[in-house]
Amino acid sequence: MKRRDFLRGTATAAAAASVAPVMGVSGSPANHPSKKKSFNLKYAPHFWMFKNLAGEDLLDQLQFVADQGFTALEDNGMKNKEVPMQEKIASKMANLGLEMGVFVAHTIYWKEPGLASGDKDQLKEFLSEIKDSVEVAKRVNAKWMTVVPGHIDPRKDMGYQEANVVEALRRASDILEPHDLTMVLEPLNFRDHPGLFLNKAGQAYDICRSVDSPACKILFDIYHQQIHEGNLIPNIDLAWDEIGYFQCGDNPGRKEPTTGEINYLNVFKHIYEKGFKGIVGMEHGNSIDGAKGEKAVIEAYRQVDDFLS
Repeated sequence: MKRRDFLRGTATAAAAASVAPVMGVSGSPANHPSKKKSFNLKYAPHFWMFKNLAGEDLLDQLQFVADQGFTALEDNGMKNKEVPMQEKIASKMANLGLEMGVFVAHTIYWKEPGLASGDKDQLKEFLSEIKDSVEVAKRVNAKWMTVVPGHIDPRKDMGYQEANVVEALRRASDILEPHDLTMVLEPLNFRDHPGLFLNKAGQAYDICRSVDSPACKILFDIYHQQIHEGNLIPNIDLAWDEIGYFQCGDNPGRKEPTTGEINYLNVFKHIYEKGFKGIVGMEHGNSIDGAKGEKAVIEAYRQVDDFLS
């Protein structure tokens, strides 16, 4: 019997029973179910992942996430939300005991040279956005923010490009350190994001060691690393001292765990047993549309997480 079939067969009934939709509308009381057992790891859904079960109001979505046993939430687009909404989200999350995960800290240069270029205007823009992100982080009680150095500069040797990136990140760290905030560098894979400067765990490790600041760590996205270089558990071990944050998604498809080739039972078990206390962002889509698919996402996390304790 296949591992995935076994897991689904043993956990489907319990997981389905644990999922209940949130009734009610924004601004009115909701008939929320009792909070389910918290997961062993801090898996962090994002807004709209459970829109069919929780409704379209963001605060109701937070309530639903907490009711299902999740203890964190991440939002790449948090910085673009209006300040009053950021404050409402932060207040609701504090009341629910939800920890805030990453948001994207700056403009990413996907098609043209970014921090690797050494361009002074781009550096100035980047540092200005980092300063703005400090205020957002304070407002929403966040510790982590995502940084992607951007596209390579094909006219410069990689050694010079890395020196430019390290210098930019050192200056950003000087901004973040006094506030006890951390930017996490995310290597992205060659297939989905061709031409980007940062794509390997070892490369990110080398940069973090060169920056030498608690404000600069690695965001190890298991989906991206599976595509780009594989060897997941050994690379996690090698980069461990500089990893501050994980994200996940299965491959192919970038959907929830158990839908692809990655053995998430073993990967999650490994980081759990190593004592990881941080957030695991659920940066993926749902393999099935609608409420059925949203239930399947929760079921998948229950399946793999139940083997951790």
